[in-house]
Formats: sequence, C-alpha cells, structure tokens
Amino acid sequence: MSIGTTPQAWKTQDVERDSSWIIRLTPEQIEGFQDALVYAKKHPKPLLDMTQADYPLPEATKKVLQDAIRTTQGRWGMCLVKGFPVDEWSEADMRVAYWGMGLYIGVARTQNRASEVINDVRDAGGSYKVKGGRGYNTNAGLDFHQDSADVVALLCRRTAKEGGTSKVMSSIALHDRVAELRPDLLPVLESNNWFHSFQNAQDSTQPPYYRCPLMGGSGGYFCARTNRKNTIAAQRDFPDVPRLTAQQVEALDLLDIIMPSEEYCYTMELERGDMQLLNSFVTLHSRTPFEDYELPDEKRHLMRLWLSIPGSQPLPPQWAEYWGDSRAGAVRGGVRGSAITEDFLRYEKRQAEVMDMPCRGFKPVVTQEEMINIVSGV
Repeated sequence: MSIGTTPQAWKTQDVERDSSWIIRLTPEQIEGFQDALVYAKKHPKPLLDMTQADYPLPEATKKVLQDAIRTTQGRWGMCLVKGFPVDEWSEADMRVAYWGMGLYIGVARTQNRASEVINDVRDAGGSYKVKGGRGYNTNAGLDFHQDSADVVALLCRRTAKEGGTSKVMSSIALHDRVAELRPDLLPVLESNNWFHSFQNAQDSTQPPYYRCPLMGGSGGYFCARTNRKNTIAAQRDFPDVPRLTAQQVEALDLLDIIMPSEEYCYTMELERGDMQLLNSFVTLHSRTPFEDYELPDEKRHLMRLWLSIPGSQPLPPQWAEYWGDSRAGAVRGGVRGSAITEDFLRYEKRQAEVMDMPCRGFKPVVTQEEMINIVSGV
C-alpha cells in the first residue's frame, strides 16, 4: 500500500474537512440490494446456510461493499455508507439483507455468550459495568473501546428519542498524543501484562480473562485495543489476576483524558439507513447514553456484524491469545461463547474458502491450566 492508503492519525478537524470516508448509495445500488432480498425471500434458507448465490448482488452493488471495506483499511480507518432502504424492510428483512451483505465482505464472527452472529444493539434492560455486562443491550453511555473483529459494522434501523450519539477517534492519534505527553508510558501500554475479562463470553476451554497489550504494531501496522471496563472487571472479579501497577493506572487515566476531548473525538449521529464500519485496530468508538421512545416499534435499534476480512493487517504475535490468529488476512476474532453449532462451523469453513482466507479453526492459544501457571509466575 502507498502511504495515502494506509491508516493514519487524524483529529476531529481533519475528518470534518474531508468526506471521502462517506459513501452515498445510488438508486442502482439500492435496487441491487432490494432485488437480492426479494430473491432471498423467495428461496429462504437459514442464515448460516446462505451463500452469495442466495443473495445475488449485481456488480455495481457488490462494488459499493468492497469500496466500503477498503475505506476502513485506508486513511481514516472508518466508512459511513448512507441510504440503505431500512424503512421498506421489516426487522426480519433487514436481518436477511444484512447477513447477505456480509457474505460479500468477510467471515462473520460470534459475538456473545449465546454465540450469535448478528447482534441487536438495543436497550433490553441490561446492565453495563457489572460482571458479564455488555454495552449493546443497554441504554448506557459506553467507555471508548474496540470491538473484537477486524471490522465492526452497525446498520441503523431506528434512532433513539434522544442521545445515542456515536463517537469515534483515531487510536494512532491517541498513541501520538501519549508520546507527546508521557513517552514513558508507551512501554507500559505496549507490555503484555494487561489482563482483561472475557465477560463470560469465552469458550469453556479458555480462562475467564486474557492478556493483550493496549498498543502495539507488526509489519509497519499500528494496532490498539483498550476497554477500561473489561480491564477493571478482571481486577474486580478475579483475585488471581495481577493488580494494576501505578503506571498502568496512570496510563489508563491519561487515555481517559485524551479520548473524549473535542480535539480527538469525532461525533456523528447515525441516521436510519446508515451503516457505520470501523477498523478495530486503528479506531476507538463510544456512545452517549440515550433515551428511548415508549412504543416498542419506535425504540432505537441497530444490527451489528463482526467481520474478519481478507485484507486485514498483521498483528503482533502476543495478540493471538485473544484474536486466535495474528496473520494478515486470516479468519480471527470474535468471542466464542458457549453455543457454537455445527452449522456455524460449516459456515465458517465454507465462507473462509470463498473469501480465500486461511482458517485454523478454534483452539485456545492459552488454556485455563496454562493461565494459572502464567499468573502465578507474574
């Protein structure tokens, strides 16, 4: 890649001056999605049995998805696609259409304890900062974080009565700012002595927490992963996890100062029919709390896909403990959960072959017994 097509640091004013990361669907492209949905509904299949042939997109419509995913791997690390005809789709229609789109992008990853491949992002009465808490089923404001896939895609079906504003920032810019203010903390952020809770979403063969640096790089590519909630959850819920050092706390506190600042944090209001796609290694995102409408059919609702993509970057070797594979373009990421089915395993293998992506299949990089030995020796 040339320097112009690799992820770079950006600040809020940079994004406001350049709209190249925004794509507006044309009538022809919209018609392609509509026609594919009509076909899929006439020949219904379970989602995990579907192939591209079951959601046939014309070239112009396929291209917009390819352009969108390419944009997430470029300058801004994000893309916003506007104009999906969600008002013409029922919830079931949108699920089929969205899944069909994913078949052209990459390999979907499971996202929670129930091993679901599409998550409904809406307030289901969940709690956020508790043991096992996740943000997607609450109306809470969220800590800045990255999701557990090469690309996270959110398709907006309905907006909230008030709030729910999306916040995005460049983790490369975050690194650069830390280097300016506290260069002594960079080795701390890049160390592998950070422990994070799986929030009960791990496979039964994995320990309930994992190690991953907050920043790093491989092959000239920067990567970051931070979610203070899950780091603190590991401290709170697992006495055997090594306690955070004073420098680690300083590092977390500094990130919390920089990330929400107006200079670095770009806010966007997702509208009905918007699809937001984020590169999880070079952006962080958050959300403000929201107030919902009273009627169920009017409440805020987005659908989320976690996607492993063919054009993904390499990761540092120690990141494989969480991601499963550090190779560029490999099937990786997601949280295994406790309900993986044979249907999913067949889908994963088939889709990896379609996308020409190496797929090792799941095996814990660190087992429960190995983690016991690790923490006892730290």
